[in-house]
Amino acid sequence: MMTTIADVAARAGVSKATASRALSGGGYVAEDTRERVRAAAAELSYVAHSSAMSLATGRSLSVGVIMPSLHRWYFAELLSGIQEGLLASGHDLVLYGVQEESAERARLFEEVLPGRRLDGIIGVGIQPLAAELERLVHVGSPLVCVGAYSQGVSAVSIDDEAAARIATEHLIDLGHHDIAFLGGREDAATHAFGDGLRHAGYRAAMTSAGLGAHIRHAHGSPTIPGGYAAGVRMLGDRQNRPTAFVAVCDEAAIGGIVAARRLGLSVPSELSIVGIDDHEQAEMFTLTTVRQQPRAQGLAAVQLLMRRMAAPDAPPAREVLPSALVMRASTAVPRA
Repeated sequence: MMTTIADVAARAGVSKATASRALSGGGYVAEDTRERVRAAAAELSYVAHSSAMSLATGRSLSVGVIMPSLHRWYFAELLSGIQEGLLASGHDLVLYGVQEESAERARLFEEVLPGRRLDGIIGVGIQPLAAELERLVHVGSPLVCVGAYSQGVSAVSIDDEAAARIATEHLIDLGHHDIAFLGGREDAATHAFGDGLRHAGYRAAMTSAGLGAHIRHAHGSPTIPGGYAAGVRMLGDRQNRPTAFVAVCDEAAIGGIVAARRLGLSVPSELSIVGIDDHEQAEMFTLTTVRQQPRAQGLAAVQLLMRRMAAPDAPPAREVLPSALVMRASTAVPRA
C-alpha cells in the first residue's frame, strides 16, 4: 500500500499540515520537528507528489527561468547552476528559451507568464527599465534577475564595468596604448546592458590613463563568428591596427584570435587579446581573461529567489560575485 502524508504525520507525531510544511519548506516549522518529519518520511520511503504538495501549500513548486539563448556556453553553465539549486530546494524548473526581439518572446511576456502560476521567476539578460522588466514585475511572482540590474529588482551579477576595467588596465600596464574594444552591439547601453557596462569600463580605464584618443569599438555579436568578423574588419586595415583588444566576452576574443591568425598576425607578439568569462575553451586558446563563474551565479540566483519567496516584502537585494584576472599567453608587451 502507498505511503501517504498522513502515515508520515502519524509516525512523526504531528498533524498532516505540519508534516506537509516540514517537507515542502513552506511556513514555519521548528527545526527539530522538521528533522523528525523528514526522518519519518525516509523510514516510510515517502515521496511527496508535486500536485499534492501544491494543494497542501498553495504553491506551484515551479520556478520560471527566462533565457535568450540555450546553446551558448555562459547560458548553459548558468542553467546548470540554476537547475542544481532548484532541485535541492524541491522546485521544478519551467524553462522559456526565447530569442530577443522575437514574436514568441513578446507573447511570453504579454500572455504566457501572466497566465502561469509560478512561485518565482529568474530572468536572465532582462534589460533594466525595459518594458519586459516592467511586465515581469507586474506578474507578481518574486523575481530575481541575473546580469542586468535595476534599483527596483533583486539581482545576481559580476561587476561588468570593473571586469572590463581590469582587462584594459592589464594591457595598459604591459605598455599598450592603442587598445580597441572587440565585440558587442553599438546600441549595447539599451539592448545589451551587461555588454554596455563592459564597454563603459574599457572607456573609463582608457580615459583615466590619458588614452582617450585611442578609444575604438569594433562592433559585432558577442560570439566567435561575431568576434571574428569584427576582428577581420579592424585588423584588415594595416595602417590603423590596434596593438591589443579587450573583448566583450571570451567568445568574441576567440574569434579575434582566429581573425588575427588568418591575417598572419601572431598572438601575442603582434596582437594581445583579453577576454571576459573564462570560457571552457579559454585554456585551449591560452586566452588571458577575467573570470566569472556562471554556474555559481545560477546557484546564487536560486538562493536569492528562495529568500525573496520567504520574505516577498523585503527590499530588493543585489549580490555581486567576484571576478579575477586569469593570466595566460594571449597578452604580452607591445612590439617595438
